[in-house]
Parts: sequence; C-alpha cells; structure tokens
Amino acid sequence: MYEAYHDTEWGLPVHGDGALFERIALEGFQSGLAWITVLRKRPAFREVFASFEPEAVAAFGEADVARLLEDARIIRNRRKIEATIDNARALVALRDAGQTLDELFWSFAPDPASRPARPATWTDVPATTPESLALSKALKKAGFRFVGPTTMYAAMQACGVVDDHLATCPSAAGKTRINS
Repeated sequence: MYEAYHDTEWGLPVHGDGALFERIALEGFQSGLAWITVLRKRPAFREVFASFEPEAVAAFGEADVARLLEDARIIRNRRKIEATIDNARALVALRDAGQTLDELFWSFAPDPASRPARPATWTDVPATTPESLALSKALKKAGFRFVGPTTMYAAMQACGVVDDHLATCPSAAGKTRINS
C-alpha cells in the first residue's frame, strides 16, 4: 500500500481546493503517527468527511464530531477532527474573500535554484524549510489549524510542491527536479 502510494501519488502535483484540503487534513491526522496508518484509513476518512468537500465539512456540527469520535475506522482524536472542520470553514472563508487554497498553497513553491541537489539519503531531506514556515503562518493567519511547518513541508512533498525523491529512487529517474 505504501509503495503504491509512493509510486503513483507522492510528489505528483496536486491542484484544486478539495484535493489540497484532503491532503492537509490527512497530514494533520498523521501528526505523531505513521503515514501507513493514515493510508489504511483513508477510504473511511473520505467516507466520513463527505469526500473532503469543503462546504459539506464546514457544515459539520457537534453531532458530527460525536459521530466521528465513535467511528473506529478513522483516527479518533477530537482536536484533529475539530481542526479538520475548522479548516473547512477557513477554506470557505478564504474562497469568500476571493482566494483559493490552490493559489495560496502553490504560492509558496520554492525557487528551484534555491534548492540543493536531489537528496542522497533521508537524512538529507529537511523537516521544514523557510517556505513551509511561511505557508504555515499564512494558513494559520487564514484560520487553519494543525498546519505547523513540519506538517506543511510533508504536505508540500506529498502534493508535488517540492520533489524530495532520493537520487536513487526509481521515481526520480530521468526527472528534472522541478519546484524543489
């Protein structure tokens, strides 16, 4: 499952508010846990969070929080559940203000010239960058939660904003390191 995710999703560009909202939510749920835990629960997350449709999730109330806390198919952390709902509301407010999450998220793509060569090992991959810190601050200013700089760097990697495939990774073979 993890290998399939890596080979078919991780690091490929993701656009669209709903798709980015899902990735940010899942990265938030992953905080402190193994990513494979989230991958295994992703179908259930999509089901219980209305396919991560921002307007639908923004309408969730306390009864929905209670329902989610009882659903063993997902990660039942009240703070993470409430943050996901709050983030949906922040996304709707962002749209109402005339900006998209896609525009905001991708505006923090680093200048490719500022990035070092493709990493040789995972120890060469940073946990945060100035761009992930700035993205975190911008999202928090817009009302988002569970979007710290480490979580945002993981989201930037997952969504293709940065390409941290290792030099030896088959997914990196023949690819120019764009937005990385």
